[in-house]
Amino acid sequence: MSDFLERVERLELPERAAGADRVRVGAAYYHEYQPTDRLETDLDLMASTGLSLIRVGESVWSTWEPADGVFDTDWVVPVLDGAHARGIRVLLGTPTYAVPPWLQRAHPEIAAVRADGGRVPWGARQEVDFTHPVFRRYAERVVRQVAAAHADHPAVAGFQVDNEPGLLLLHNEGVFEEFVSRLRARYGTVDALNAAWGLTYWSHRLSSWEELWRPAGNTTPSYDLAWRRHQAELTAEFIAWQAGIVREYARPEQYVTTCLAVTRPAVDEEAVTENLDVAAGNVYYVAQDELALPDRGRRHEGGWFGQGVWQLHQSADRLRGARQEPFLVTETNASSVDTSHSGRPGYDGQLRQVAWTLAARGARLVQYWHWHTLPYGAETYWGGILGHDLEPGRVQREVARVAGEFETAGEALTGLVPDADVLFVRSVESDWAMQCQPPLAVPGTFDPDPRAYGRIFGAFYKGFFDAGAQARIMSPRQFAAALRHSPGALPGTLVVPALYVCDDELPTLLDAYAHSGGHLVLTFRTGYADEEARARAGTAPGAVLRAAAGVRCTEYSNLPGSLTVTAADDSGLRLRPGARALEWADGLETEGAVPLAHYEHPHFGRWPAATVRDHGRGRVTYAGTLPDSGFAEALARHVTGGATAAACWGPLPATVRVTSARNALGERLWFVHNWAWEPVRVPVPETVRDVLGGERLSPGAPLPLGAWDVRVLRADGADEGGHG
Repeated sequence: MSDFLERVERLELPERAAGADRVRVGAAYYHEYQPTDRLETDLDLMASTGLSLIRVGESVWSTWEPADGVFDTDWVVPVLDGAHARGIRVLLGTPTYAVPPWLQRAHPEIAAVRADGGRVPWGARQEVDFTHPVFRRYAERVVRQVAAAHADHPAVAGFQVDNEPGLLLLHNEGVFEEFVSRLRARYGTVDALNAAWGLTYWSHRLSSWEELWRPAGNTTPSYDLAWRRHQAELTAEFIAWQAGIVREYARPEQYVTTCLAVTRPAVDEEAVTENLDVAAGNVYYVAQDELALPDRGRRHEGGWFGQGVWQLHQSADRLRGARQEPFLVTETNASSVDTSHSGRPGYDGQLRQVAWTLAARGARLVQYWHWHTLPYGAETYWGGILGHDLEPGRVQREVARVAGEFETAGEALTGLVPDADVLFVRSVESDWAMQCQPPLAVPGTFDPDPRAYGRIFGAFYKGFFDAGAQARIMSPRQFAAALRHSPGALPGTLVVPALYVCDDELPTLLDAYAHSGGHLVLTFRTGYADEEARARAGTAPGAVLRAAAGVRCTEYSNLPGSLTVTAADDSGLRLRPGARALEWADGLETEGAVPLAHYEHPHFGRWPAATVRDHGRGRVTYAGTLPDSGFAEALARHVTGGATAAACWGPLPATVRVTSARNALGERLWFVHNWAWEPVRVPVPETVRDVLGGERLSPGAPLPLGAWDVRVLRADGADEGGHG
């Protein structure tokens, strides 16, 4: 924990993590997949494109070890040598996420087991129980072979252990036995477990540990949450175990990471990166018209492929939030993504826009998956920088432009720390708990929606994004540590969407944040359950938050449709006509709060949809419903009062988004995007210099932006103020 606290203060990347001095462009490269030898051609073209790092080796255990105990570690040497000769560094992967046929055939007992008791069939990847001692023995052997053979190679900048861990919830016997063992260590007795989980219900009381049923048939929310925690702990322990092995061989300056897919069911990004040197992961998105602004859509779930510019920002902010540090993007769109039937390569300029967005949010590496489009396999149509013809084209030229611009920007990008107008607390445990007992249905159905937490979180994140605010994301643990040790570094607005699972201390910390001068935004279901996912006895949102917010909620309802909301008289809330409340209504009764908005409905109209209350030197806003985009944006603008880092730009065209960061020299950089086809001009608010072209613009001068364009500006004589 002390390392984290130091990072909260420094907000910087460990020096050994390559790329700390600049923002780099890279690609995953799989020479071994090509039917012909084109290594020299590829490397020459990579160098001329401006790539400075390639990721290799993580997917081909059967190439590293073609037969049991028969190793070939030399196949990658020409790649390493060739990369080094051209000044390209290498992120070397360990291949443990894709096991070879000989291993699964010799040891079928390592297969992952599903909830229904069946084995996950072999033929994809990550089909194994990575906790199984037999798998660990083979995995350790190949990891040691790879690391020992190449750690001393001058091209190797770092190691990626495994890849996209946490794909499956493992139901293997050993996993369950370890689960029971850890429950015994935590609770001591079955009576304590009975009390903690409420096992009197439906006659689930245990008289011995042997009576604990398997998770496949479980309906107890506390059990489900404990099972999800266990799975995430196993994933984090597996990655830490591999990192420990690799560090026995790695040079001091080499870094160790893994490639995260944060939507995996058995991943807690904070826990899994705690024993690594830098967070790294995927940022995939749907391109073309899905990146257009304005975006009035209601796509709040935040799935594997983000839809909308706001989700691109949210993905980057989550990766930065894993360690509260700069991060690496180890995979992002080069061209078409996903399947053979849904390819949407970006329009001209979009790839460049996304790269600069990621850099502005703290990425030190933008690495494309992948260099060449694969000629076979499950991802044949997941497009790379080069297509199936392996010829440079439109995508390669745009990547080259990005690499050239990052190189030109140089020192200006060193040590970038994104501005943050608002802090979001994101709880992976609340997400898990709401997958078990969602508060929302799948729209238009009575079916429970396991994406409910993501939809609620996303609705409020998008609202503040649409209001021009920049966000930082922290876990509850990170927020608690930061509030205790560096409260002055926190932004002045804190949003806590649907923090369903929380201990008894966190509401007190939220109260303290507001009382000392912050603006706290609470939503329905925040504080509703304790750390065992048990609904708290007492009037929602709990005694501490109830007093702070000045509201009580004794009933609630799901909404079969949406309700029109109107601003309360003299509230100052500016709602567009047609703003709506969606899917949920808390029966809020005010106890010192004043209404901000009301439902237009003969029954629900008795309750406010949102309230606000002064609290100490700060304020508490409570949203009792899921707002649509217009309602969420209006709430966000009301909460921030327009006090954002980019507010000095004044009213902007609906297609333009401005974000900002400070570099190691203390200079403020502005990133101005036009997410549309139509060119625009916007006046600059202060004297700025174009980072890429060198042009100097005086206050009020028009800044031209073309279709799908981005301009990067450095403030000349920037003020010394800043945002957290």
